[in-house]
Amino acid sequence: MHIELESSASSIAVRGSAPARQEPLMWLNADRVLYVGLLGEPSVRTFGAYSIYVSLSKPHRISVAGGAWEEAEVSVIPPYVPHRIASGERMICNILIEADSVESKRLPAFIAQGRGLVCEDEVLRALRAALERFRCSSTRQFPQTADFDRSFFGDALAPRAIDRRIRATLARIKDDPNSHTSAQDCADASHLSVSRFLHLFKAEVGTPFRSFRTWQRARSVLYYVTQNANLANIALDVGYPDSTHFSHSIRQVYGLTPKSIFAGSRRLELYGRAAAGSPRYQFA
Repeated sequence: MHIELESSASSIAVRGSAPARQEPLMWLNADRVLYVGLLGEPSVRTFGAYSIYVSLSKPHRISVAGGAWEEAEVSVIPPYVPHRIASGERMICNILIEADSVESKRLPAFIAQGRGLVCEDEVLRALRAALERFRCSSTRQFPQTADFDRSFFGDALAPRAIDRRIRATLARIKDDPNSHTSAQDCADASHLSVSRFLHLFKAEVGTPFRSFRTWQRARSVLYYVTQNANLANIALDVGYPDSTHFSHSIRQVYGLTPKSIFAGSRRLELYGRAAAGSPRYQFA
């Protein structure tokens, strides 16, 4: 699969003139996230998704798994790989692709093979042009995940083939990531022993059950970042037992404290929708 470039007067040049002023925004559903906003100064972060960073005008620097820093305008980090990033400007674009939702071997090469700097001007042009089209759209919506993929990657990304019992578990967690769903609960629903369930889950999804559940809970915080609410209450809503666990877990994933994340999201415009069955996550 390759990325098709669309000719458009609003497309952003690879280098040279800077793009139009970007306001902070985020579109998300259960399988994709598009974030354009403040980066802050994160420490090590570890996302359970393919992470694509796109500079808006000035290059960023990326360090993967404690390796040397590289300067990039596009960089890709595989799921569950720790990394550090420093932006050359106030805001950056970050795209997340849930690993359980795509067949890794059929991803665009720059994603499937990416681990840090991406040296492809065509990819940068395509991603910046897609971002500009979204920014200029009157609705800023994608009805389906496939529509998002076609806009940013030229085609719908191939879904991952997963055992029906594990797929049901994934749907259960993603529909309600804040619930205290245990491996025993999921094993019982799958009519498997716990040990067999955990083995099958890792084989099918590529990551342990506990890691996936931890990521999904931390990811669900993104639906709350524009709320003006007490962080202790949000911690409980998201499913953390207390503020201490909330802060520790979020910092491990995002490299930032919840306080920093919410403070940096005050002017963020939120679009998209969550998984079905979570009406409180519906956004215009």
